[in-house]
Amino acid sequence: MKLHELERNTEARHVRRRVGRGMGSGLGKTSGRGEKGQKARSGVSIPATFEGGQLPLYRRLPKRGFSNSDFKIRYAVINVSDLNRFEDGTEVTPELLKDTGLLKNQLDGVKVLGEGEITKKLTVKANKFSKSAVEKLEKSGSKIEVI
Repeated sequence: MKLHELERNTEARHVRRRVGRGMGSGLGKTSGRGEKGQKARSGVSIPATFEGGQLPLYRRLPKRGFSNSDFKIRYAVINVSDLNRFEDGTEVTPELLKDTGLLKNQLDGVKVLGEGEITKKLTVKANKFSKSAVEKLEKSGSKIEVI
């Protein structure tokens, strides 16, 4: 097939519906909006929770409990296997992890998880360590420091 052999695909194009026109379109006069009312007006945007002026369900139901999500501590996590990229004897800190691109942001701290294996001897400084991460780091001869 060559460029000059291409033909227009007429079935791929839909004819735009022209509302408000007479002559058998079926969408003349009120343009399919019905008579009067809020939805017949232009610029209408009714929220999904609007119940016609009746007190909405989310306001009628009692509010109970307490959410501590604003004060939740969120850790940036890194796996033990990710630490293999550093040379032996390197002191791995949250700042170094961020500079190398292993962490996008430190959030409220850094937690080291035990996924994978480690073969290097490092000094790892972090806010938290999982039990499996501590076992694997000690097994490889690395030092652990909780910040």
